[in-house]
Amino acid sequence: MTYRNPTPTVDIIIELEDGIVLIERKHDPVGWALPGGFVDYGESVETAAIREALEETTLNVELTQLLYVYSNPARDQRQHTMSTVFIAVASGVPRAADDAKDVRVVDPSQLPDELCFDHRRILSDYVEFKRSGSRPLPGGDR
Repeated sequence: MTYRNPTPTVDIIIELEDGIVLIERKHDPVGWALPGGFVDYGESVETAAIREALEETTLNVELTQLLYVYSNPARDQRQHTMSTVFIAVASGVPRAADDAKDVRVVDPSQLPDELCFDHRRILSDYVEFKRSGSRPLPGGDR
């Protein structure tokens, strides 16, 4: 029997003094996104988040919070993914590397128009979490 399961991914909201880190993707879908990627076989989501942050931004991060798990089948046009989203802190200056064409530190209230995947929704939930201390509730199309 063949199973068709969602593919596990991670996204990381990296907080710096001046804002959060976004990367410009080199590959489809192109546009701005949170750093992140696929969890490797035998790897925990925490390890994957730290690895992906370093690979794409050159920043060593410390994971501080789990925001939510996003699993809407339409969140990634390529395939059904399920993303564990972490909040992390780092210091230093991010540099684009690996799958990142560019990197930018932005105020979460001033996001670029071209955000990939469901990252606008994720960042809206992040802003609400920072304001209220409440994480998203289960349900809906997350």
